[in-house]
Order: sequence, then structure tokens, then C-alpha cells
Amino acid sequence: MRKQLFDNHGRVLNYVRLAVTDRCNLRCFYCMPEEGIQYINKTELMTYEEITRAMTLLAQMGIEKVRITGGEPFIRKDMMKLLASIRSIEGIRTINITTNGTVLEPYILELKKLGIRSVNLSLDTLDRDRFFAITRRDVFDKVMQSFDLLLKHGFEVKINAVVMAGKNEEDIIPLADLARTHPVGVRFIEEMPFNGEGAHYEKLKWNHKNILQKVKDQYPNLQKLPDPPSSTSMNYKAPSHKGTIGIIAAYSRTFCGTCNRIRITPKGLLKTCLYDNGVFNIKTIMREGATDEQLRATFLDAFRNRAKDGFEAEQGRFGNSISESMATIGG
Repeated sequence: MRKQLFDNHGRVLNYVRLAVTDRCNLRCFYCMPEEGIQYINKTELMTYEEITRAMTLLAQMGIEKVRITGGEPFIRKDMMKLLASIRSIEGIRTINITTNGTVLEPYILELKKLGIRSVNLSLDTLDRDRFFAITRRDVFDKVMQSFDLLLKHGFEVKINAVVMAGKNEEDIIPLADLARTHPVGVRFIEEMPFNGEGAHYEKLKWNHKNILQKVKDQYPNLQKLPDPPSSTSMNYKAPSHKGTIGIIAAYSRTFCGTCNRIRITPKGLLKTCLYDNGVFNIKTIMREGATDEQLRATFLDAFRNRAKDGFEAEQGRFGNSISESMATIGG
């Protein structure tokens, strides 16, 4: 029987979101300022060997699913080498990718050969001009080429769309329409303050309730689907649609009670909650000569002292307000 890992609130931990780089070729409004961020020095990044060691230990403890994030993961050199290494770790059953799709196309067939079949594509609009306004880059066609190729090769594709007041409100229904015509999951995400600047609004206009109402106004026959265990999204489907629609209450934090995720940042910081300030640095402990047993004990101590939800984690930041870029923590 496979070993299971639990936190101090009785929640199973079996999923790690692994950010492999903070570098990104886009400058999305909700992720970083237009001028970008101060990128991590390459010597501060976890090496592929360090990542593989950490993932091997976590797999032995009960982690079985890995999501590769960034920044944009495929900007990091030899990304396929790392994916192959993680794929070979005993106990890792699933590897998923989150990408902006701008440089993905050359890797799609390699991903398929490696057995990676699930990709989340960040796409906040289907309008070329608004895409440029949000991302500050003119690469819309490259993203859509990747989208089409992923579907052609049978990937499970989810679209991640952050809903932003005054930026892409008019895109909610066109994006939802993708689920009508394509076998994809379109997920609308509440905007969070992880943008390198802090909260853009005094009050969040597009919370999960308002997003759902907007979609229901367009599709009155929208039906609630059973949500998978530990799902961050509330999922829906209209009877005639090929795909599904999901809504992620990332700012409202309604799903914390079943959260099964931990996060590792590009420089090796363990986050047991998206909203915490980091627990310990895995890379630093490794480079100081920690044994596997010492590292395992440090992980367990962190998991036994996990915040009950994102609000408690945020309060524990001790005056450090949320203003870091999502690119530095992997989302």
C-alpha cells in the first residue's frame, strides 16, 4: 500500500507545484510590473540534480503528482532533461505543465513521447489587442498555434484565465464559448495580489460568485459537476458543450479545507500555502550538507505546522504584505 502524507489538519499532501524558473517572456498585468522583476541569479536557482533529489524524497513520503510551473518553464534550458528525470522517479504518477504557450510548440511531441498529456495554458483573452494590453507582448498567434497543436495530439488542455476588472471582462463569455466548441476545461481565476506591486483594487469586483453569475446569464442550463477530490475549481458544464467551465476562488480561498498542495519556488523555498512567506529553503539545507534523513525530518516538521487556510497563512507573514510576483512563487 502506498504511503500517505498528512498535514496537522488531517489533509492528505500528495501534490507539489514546482516552479523551475522565475523568468518569463511576458509581462502580464496580474503577474508582474511592466518593467519586469529582478530575476534570481542563476546560482540561486535549484539545480536539476537538487530538484530531482528533493522530488525523490517527497515521492518516498507520499507525493505522487507534480505540476511544473514558472515563470515560463520552457525558457529554462534543457527543460525536457528535467522532465525525463522526474518522470523516472518511483512514485511520481502524474506530471502536468502550466505554460503561457509562447515557446511550447517545439516540445509538444517530446512531451507526448514522455507520457505527459495534461497542459494548462494561461490565456486571458481571445482578442489579439487585449492580449497585447494584458501581456505587453505581441505573441497571441504563437499561443493559439500551441493550443491547436495540443488538441490535435490529444492532450488534456485547460485554459487558465485570470478575470480582471477593466482588462478582460468582455472576454468571459468568448472564453467560456471555447468549452462549447472544444473539449477543453476553461477555468476562470480570481485575481490575486501576486503581481510585484500589491492589490490592484480596493475591492475585488470579479469574485467567484460574480464570475459564475456572468456565465450563468449566458448559459442558464449550466449544470454543476462533481468536483474531484482536493479540486481548487468549482466545475460546471452545459449539456451541449464539448468541454467544461471551472471557477477558482483563489483570492476568496474557499477550497483551503481540502488543499493537498505544497509549492517549491525556483530558488528552493518551500511554501506550504500560496499565501505564506515561505517555510524553509530546501536548496540551502542541501548545500549545507544535509542528509536525506535530515531533509525528510525538516519537511515533516513543516507539514506538521501548516496553516489551516490562506487567511491564517497570510496573517503569519508578520507584516510582510503580499506584493511578490507570481513568477517568483509558481502560483
